[in-house]
Amino acid sequence: MFKTLTPQITTITNNAELTTDARLQQICELLKENIPHYDWVGFYFKNGDKNELKLGPYAGAPTDHIIIPFGKGICGQVAVSNENFIVPDVKAQDNYIACSITVKAEIVIPLFVNGENIGQIDIDSNTPDPFTKDDEHFLEFINAEVAKIL
Repeated sequence: MFKTLTPQITTITNNAELTTDARLQQICELLKENIPHYDWVGFYFKNGDKNELKLGPYAGAPTDHIIIPFGKGICGQVAVSNENFIVPDVKAQDNYIACSITVKAEIVIPLFVNGENIGQIDIDSNTPDPFTKDDEHFLEFINAEVAKIL
């Protein structure tokens, strides 16, 4: 599944006729529509000089979490740790911000530009413990492609 999506991601990121946000939106929609266990897909970015993340393009149910302080929730923790975070069961996380009662698992991969963590891709799943190393590597590839256009 990821192998068939890889060239589509590259095609999207290489489409200079679209704005960066439009390309990110297409990536979110592509992932949500084609990967059964990706129920919400979005990008968060560092909000200027503030120690917080701001929601960027996403696909899925609307969220109230437009701004996330560094350190809060899975996304906020990744903003501080600079490391991938796979959560097989969100109920087992003390520092989890619930987006929806249907979410069972989450994966967040930081996005680096010139060695600086400037954002992340965040995936929520309504399936318990669905994420594998393949998901992790695929999302790292996506972030590397996205970094080229930021």
